[in-house]
Amino acid sequence: MSSGVTRERRGKVLVVTLDRPPANAINNAVSDDLYAAFRELQDDPDLIVGIVTGGGERIFSAGWDLKEVASASAEAGGFVDDTGERPGGFAGLTQFWDLYKPVIAAVNGYAIGGGFELALACDIILASDNAEFRLPEMQRGFLPDAGAIQRLPRRIPYNVAMEMLFTGRSMAAAEAKQWGLVAEVLPQADLMDRALALADEVAEGAPLALQALKEVMAKIATLPLDEAMAVTRPGKSGLPIYERMSTSEDYLEGPRAFAEKRKPVWKGR
Repeated sequence: MSSGVTRERRGKVLVVTLDRPPANAINNAVSDDLYAAFRELQDDPDLIVGIVTGGGERIFSAGWDLKEVASASAEAGGFVDDTGERPGGFAGLTQFWDLYKPVIAAVNGYAIGGGFELALACDIILASDNAEFRLPEMQRGFLPDAGAIQRLPRRIPYNVAMEMLFTGRSMAAAEAKQWGLVAEVLPQADLMDRALALADEVAEGAPLALQALKEVMAKIATLPLDEAMAVTRPGKSGLPIYERMSTSEDYLEGPRAFAEKRKPVWKGR
């Protein structure tokens, strides 16, 4: 892909790499190509899990390509920003609401601004030991509104999130793990091997159940407990993938395989 986004299929796993030196910055072309990659993940029944990472060993992504924004705005005679109107939103993932397949972020260095927002849009974050997370938008004159102000206070304590947002200070990988923002911190050399191993482990699950989990979690995120429990009732949920799962061949295959002491053979239906 001309933008610097590459895709690699590894069995049931799609590895998406943002490789746009020197900073893996995200412009409109990158957002479009990232969306195309994640669209492939969602639409291809042979793909179960996605991984997104950055090229190199220093920067996952420095976020929004501000040089391009400044140039386009100067040419237009006013501020130009249409990232939120593109398919999938900024980075092709932050507003990809119907992507129900799991995505793992393998953060291989600095995740700054929109790069951090790309990671936040993923389901699991793994980080190299040299990774840092930062939101400098307040010092640039705007808000990190492609997911950081919406997602970060739901991932870590509110006052910690607000401190990061107000000050733009960096959070090292070790601290991010302390707050539960990242699942694991690994040596740089081990990051992708672990991401691939985790993706393979996730891909062992029933395909419909994996997608139903994301669908249900999105639905119940802000519901009171009693309403959240009421949603997870087959025939009453109003959730298409959950309902398909509940009447699928795989729904019966799991218990049958357990009883027969064998590995389940999923059909995705």
